[in-house]
Amino acid sequence: MTRRSLVDRAGTFIGLVVVATIFGLVVGSQFYAPGNLELMARQAAIVCVAAIGMTVVIAAGGIDLSVGSMIALTTVAIALALKAGMGPASAAAVGIGAAALCGLVNGILVTQLKVVPFIVTLGTMLIVRGAAKGLAEERRIEAPFTWLNDLLRTQRGPALLPAGIWAVVAAALVIAAVLRYTRLGRHVFAIGSNERMARLCGVAIPRTKIAVYTLSGVLTGVAGLLQFSKLSVGDPTVGVGAELDVIAAVIIGGGSLTGGRGSVAGTMMGAAIMTIIQIGCSQKGLANWVQQIVTGAIIVAAVALDRVRSAKGR
Repeated sequence: MTRRSLVDRAGTFIGLVVVATIFGLVVGSQFYAPGNLELMARQAAIVCVAAIGMTVVIAAGGIDLSVGSMIALTTVAIALALKAGMGPASAAAVGIGAAALCGLVNGILVTQLKVVPFIVTLGTMLIVRGAAKGLAEERRIEAPFTWLNDLLRTQRGPALLPAGIWAVVAAALVIAAVLRYTRLGRHVFAIGSNERMARLCGVAIPRTKIAVYTLSGVLTGVAGLLQFSKLSVGDPTVGVGAELDVIAAVIIGGGSLTGGRGSVAGTMMGAAIMTIIQIGCSQKGLANWVQQIVTGAIIVAAVALDRVRSAKGR
């Protein structure tokens, strides 16, 4: 681990502590109550697991604006599968598979069209959202109650935390290990740092990018599964703007929009910062428009911080 990555991670951790302290003082001691901490963990889980996938994409020098649409499509696919009589596990697989397919298509379009990922995923964002609305006939889809609805519910007993949160922790450990210890992880950072040099070193650029976007699609599908668990319905309008929260979490956590940098631990802390601010503003009774201004300011600050990091790196 380089000194720069340690500094980035320490800075994110300090920011997390400062934000938590400020809202603890403003809201009161109940802000740190176990029930409220679990609420924040459940709220952060959806953004966090999608942001873990986005970390890999951004580290490879890409970006994916279709994340929110894929979350909506996943909830619709799961609800339709359950209504068709499929079991909960099969329905979850269908939803995650739909998001993985979207990620695969993103990767193929980015590599074959040789167009910047921003433009490609901007188009697929609209396509996937339209597909979700078409499948759902532009309405919410009620689904039978199954154990999928309990993934983010409070658990009693040795588990302590909801199963969905444990799933996010497991995904974080796996992706962190992939980025740090595998050939794919080395190739991801090599492509993000200098794609031309990576190609000269024999890295299979198209194959790696397709794998990266597909992996991100799988994790976004898991986020969609958790969103379905939270809503208990398939909603084609959910997740609008979620891609901004996801990207901001990665940048706040030390990732760079220019590629070549990012960490799962930093991303999780970035997602926690976003969640604390949103829930803190809500519990303080601030209007929704104030929360939107604060969230927008965080995104602008995150991009500005990324520019400062890149300038120092050069």
